[in-house]
Amino acid sequence: MLRKLRIAAAVVCFALVTLLFLDFTGTLHAWFGWLARIQFLPALLAVNVGVVAALVVATLLFGRIYCSVVCPLGVMQDGVSWAAGRHRKNRFRYSPAKTALRYTVLALFIAALAAGIGSLVALLAPYSAYGRIAQNLLAPLWGWGNNLLAYFAERIDSYAFYRTDVWVRSAATFAVAAATFALIAVLAWRNGRTWCNTVCPVGTVLGFLARFSLLRPAIDTEKCVGCNRCARNCKASCIDVEHHRIDYSRCVVCMDCIDTCHKNAIAYELRPKTRKPAKEEKRESGREENPAGLSRRSFLSLTGVFAAHTALRAQEKLTDGGLAVIEQKKIPRRATPIVPAGAASLRNMAHHCTGCQLCVAVCPNGVLRPSEKLTSLMQPEMSYERGYCRPECTKCSEVCPAGAILPVTAAEKSSVQIGHAVWIRANCVPLTDGVDCGNCARHCPSEAITMVPSDTADPDSPKIPVVNTERCIGCGACENLCPARPFSAIYVEGHERHRTI
Repeated sequence: MLRKLRIAAAVVCFALVTLLFLDFTGTLHAWFGWLARIQFLPALLAVNVGVVAALVVATLLFGRIYCSVVCPLGVMQDGVSWAAGRHRKNRFRYSPAKTALRYTVLALFIAALAAGIGSLVALLAPYSAYGRIAQNLLAPLWGWGNNLLAYFAERIDSYAFYRTDVWVRSAATFAVAAATFALIAVLAWRNGRTWCNTVCPVGTVLGFLARFSLLRPAIDTEKCVGCNRCARNCKASCIDVEHHRIDYSRCVVCMDCIDTCHKNAIAYELRPKTRKPAKEEKRESGREENPAGLSRRSFLSLTGVFAAHTALRAQEKLTDGGLAVIEQKKIPRRATPIVPAGAASLRNMAHHCTGCQLCVAVCPNGVLRPSEKLTSLMQPEMSYERGYCRPECTKCSEVCPAGAILPVTAAEKSSVQIGHAVWIRANCVPLTDGVDCGNCARHCPSEAITMVPSDTADPDSPKIPVVNTERCIGCGACENLCPARPFSAIYVEGHERHRTI
């Protein structure tokens, strides 16, 4: 019964977390956004003391139930391991903990957090790793399925579904997501929870706490017949039947061992207050005692896996009325990247963002996409080829679980300067084609752009834009709606620190 309850809870949590990344409407976040906020690392970075304390207490009481129920990457591994087990039964065996590796990886992870090396943190964070897998590998399939339903709905004059753009936001992040999924899936297929117990920093930290858990699976030495069925079905490879011990730092409380044991020799029970002396145990068992003792295995670990940059970006051909080909806009070279209003600064983004892609998934205007720069790899930045950041939209600040994008209201966002527009004379249509334009000035929500004669001595000369950088908020409406191709005649340069105007 305990195993069935654990599986049911894990499936529900996994499905809902996955839907948070697939739901391009952003409506599910109002109901289930809390599932992203109770993930361990995002809660820690957001200084959400209540959530972190609750997870610590839950681990001290019940063991690593977070890893087997709440963590989507852990549940994904269980799914892959279960599929592998359908082909080959009793495929695991006990193996000692890789303590040195766990400590080394955790130390690297903590150092990366302290130094603000977001790309390394993003590679190792379990929730973020799964978020990238869902957003890059599953979301396109979800979008194509939605568009297929929209196609058929149109044929019967129904508007229950609407089309959405499906595109690769970052080739590098797509490659990282694909490589991460392949690596973790192979490890889970062959060895179960290898990633969780040798690489994952959250697993290492919670594993240290789980050593002191109040409730835990325990082996009854009087009932155990040494058949090894529990060890052969333990995906954490943490049951040492020979010495009747379980390494609780690696046990994820999946209850598989309890369900497998045909002698009822394993039970989920309170930790005994006292135990027999080592010499007495040795005398009764007739075996040598392991001087190291698995119960003393320590805390801390994590290793990163870097993936190569690959993947093609699909280029659509757009036509004007079916006649003239309209060139796609290209991304301008910005000296300073642009980040959303709630981020406050590039430094805050670097120290808090785990690159989970949740904000990218819910952005309705196609403005947010993962960075491809090595120093900020997979962290979100803004670009305006497909749309602009509408002042009334605050979705990214509503869903960020790690405090990288703090909540802002629409009124606050309209007064936050995330960058400023820069005019490029050589690209401006009135000067290159001799026609009136003024798109940038007409669509500027903060009225920061004014059209003035290009020749001050001739009032009838073609009008060009002048930007009031004190009023510009960097929303990108001017850049997005500029008719110049392939580069806009006006683009937004980001600010390292945002300011209120």
